[in-house]
Amino acid sequence: MALGAGAYFYWRAGGETQPAYREISVSRGDLELTILSTGVVQPRNRLEIKPPIAGRAEQVLVQEGQNVAKGQIMAWMSSTERAALIDAARARGPEELKRWEELYRATPVLAPINGTVIARSVEPGQTFTGNDAVFVMSDRLTVKAQVDETDIAQIRLRQSAQIVLDAYPEQPFPGRVDQIAYDAKTVNNVTTYEIDVLPETVPPFMRSGMTANVSFIMDTRRNVLLAPNAAVKSRNGDSYVLLAPAKPNGAPVEKRIKTGLSDGKQTEVLEGVTENEKLLAPQMQVGGRGDTASSPLMPFGRKR
Repeated sequence: MALGAGAYFYWRAGGETQPAYREISVSRGDLELTILSTGVVQPRNRLEIKPPIAGRAEQVLVQEGQNVAKGQIMAWMSSTERAALIDAARARGPEELKRWEELYRATPVLAPINGTVIARSVEPGQTFTGNDAVFVMSDRLTVKAQVDETDIAQIRLRQSAQIVLDAYPEQPFPGRVDQIAYDAKTVNNVTTYEIDVLPETVPPFMRSGMTANVSFIMDTRRNVLLAPNAAVKSRNGDSYVLLAPAKPNGAPVEKRIKTGLSDGKQTEVLEGVTENEKLLAPQMQVGGRGDTASSPLMPFGRKR
């Protein structure tokens, strides 16, 4: 409902310079209400693989980043005793070497889970002890995000999220909430909870240790009317916009609207305006000249 152009005449009656305004249009699009968080890419389950015996690596069959299946042979190892016997047999000739290789087989290192090799710490010919981790595997990479305790009530399992890696800001990808911590962490009097966000599909450029920004999607509106927040004002519990004059030198008209979701930048408009309708958003005068700067805090109907 149009409430008239009282604000416009109020400015004129004061004999002062009218506030500067810019025209913006009501558009149609999608709106998402999100909670923003930062996190770090880490393996969901990190498994260090240590050899069953001390000795020497004879063959290494996998590379970092390679996907392997449970039970797959990742490397062949010789015990310290076998390595000494094989070296001695090699010095006696290929027939002697073949004989001892068949009599004294190398020991395989098997993948204990289905997953990805994220670290390879051994090369053929390298010696090791039983305490050395020769491989590190991950069943799947995930993002460990920190969410403030004031927002934790709005996070739920399997909730949709969008992940953006700092190293690849132009390549966002979807994820979902996989786990919500029960134990909080407090740093500098700020209490947060750790949320595991699992990518729907792990992109090939994702690496353990990368910094990520996570947007938890609380609600979504598709193909709705949107008005920039700078053009929407609240008064006594109602929302208003200022319609641009339909004719040159005409008066702007204040109109009450019904609003829905807002993401802090745009507001869903349920009733009161139509697509492509022109609205006025206030600007702040700079130095008393024609130059202006946006000032979304200026209420309608008040002189500056």
